[in-house]
Amino acid sequence: MSVRLLVVDDERLIRWSLEQTLTKGGYEVTAASTGEAALAAIREDPPDLILLDLKLPDTDGLQVLRQIKELNPLIQVLIMTAYADVGTAVEAMKLGAYDYLAKPIDFDNLAVTIRNALEASQLKRKVKLLSERHLYRYHFDRIVGTSRRIREVIALARKVARSAGTTVLIQGESGTGKDLLAKAIHCESARAEEPFLEIACTAMPETLLESELFGHERGAFTDAKTPKKGLFEVAHGGTIFLDEIGDMSGGLQGKLLRVLEERSFRRVGGTKDVAVDVRVIAASNRDLREAVDGGSFRKDLYYRLQVVTITMPSLRDRREDIPLLARHFLEHFSREFKKRPPRLSPGAERLLAQYDWPGNVRELRNVIERAMILEDSGDLLPGHLPPEVGRLPASTGPPVPAFQLPESGVVLEDVEREFVRQALELTQGNQTRAARLLGLTRDELRYRVKKFGLNHKAEEEEVG
Repeated sequence: MSVRLLVVDDERLIRWSLEQTLTKGGYEVTAASTGEAALAAIREDPPDLILLDLKLPDTDGLQVLRQIKELNPLIQVLIMTAYADVGTAVEAMKLGAYDYLAKPIDFDNLAVTIRNALEASQLKRKVKLLSERHLYRYHFDRIVGTSRRIREVIALARKVARSAGTTVLIQGESGTGKDLLAKAIHCESARAEEPFLEIACTAMPETLLESELFGHERGAFTDAKTPKKGLFEVAHGGTIFLDEIGDMSGGLQGKLLRVLEERSFRRVGGTKDVAVDVRVIAASNRDLREAVDGGSFRKDLYYRLQVVTITMPSLRDRREDIPLLARHFLEHFSREFKKRPPRLSPGAERLLAQYDWPGNVRELRNVIERAMILEDSGDLLPGHLPPEVGRLPASTGPPVPAFQLPESGVVLEDVEREFVRQALELTQGNQTRAARLLGLTRDELRYRVKKFGLNHKAEEEEVG
């Protein structure tokens, strides 16, 4: 596919000369003599690069440059003018021009500049594509679940992401996906192109956590040989995610409160205030209200954090999402292990739905990963699940039979025929797998297939 260039100049001879030279260079070239004609051409079919004269009969070239960048920021623009001056050049570059060429045009220099500009444009497009792909991984529509509880959480989080609010508190049990929600809030906010940095506040000495968050000056402590920026400074313009904030020491809680209230801090050992614009998303698996009552968490910090509080539901509180999540993880691990995605058998699905999941979504993910390692039959069966999941919960009443006999009775042979038919249907006619589902040998199943006239449902299998 050829590269398309647009030449914008009011002088016919210059347009003709550039068209001829650039066409010989292998480019597809169109031309416009006015700013209005240029903008119309860009709207209809955006070029890859524009050669733009600053002096146009109907408008100022800088104004056209502004409008080009509004229409498509990725189009590279080379400014041309016979009235070269530093001030105009600086202004054009500030507005997004790639380079500035003085007339008469040096065609050798022009060829090099165009090549460099196109390479820079291609790199920008690749970076943008990679960035979009990375950000899309964490969009709200990538959160798996259709239950009312999770839909309410996503609806509230969307409002938070769109707002200018800079403080969010996410509460919920361990493994419910608080970090995933924090990333989604960042990736669908106006801060998405800026850094998202996260740190766990648990199991880290106070002095080390302070240095990580706020940075330090040279000589602030024994090993501080050089100054270091902290996460708040590096995350400027973006988001910082403080996981398990309930484990933060009282001294650091006070310093965090100052950052939230004053939007500034001092590095460890520093005397100068550093101003920052950062959205702070804090998360905790503890009830911070109880921590305040118990004296382990500052009341003023709690009230500053809980301007907007989002509570992630436990997995047992949204059981209808368990099959969806299980199938999502089956797809994920089938790609990772380069295996065909197994079918989630009804028995395994029933056990997954009945289990209480104290480790929530994280535990379910680990269980599916384990099952994918053990599975080799094409079906994820109850036997592939760990013992704690494979055990049905203890019943408080009389045992419920697996199959309920109707009062009118049944013909046992009809029941047997129906189960054989269903097993063949579930396994797409694979007799080995169907026999395994029914607890039969393959020969026993073949006898019943023949007996019930179900040969059309069964695949012919080669006997080895």
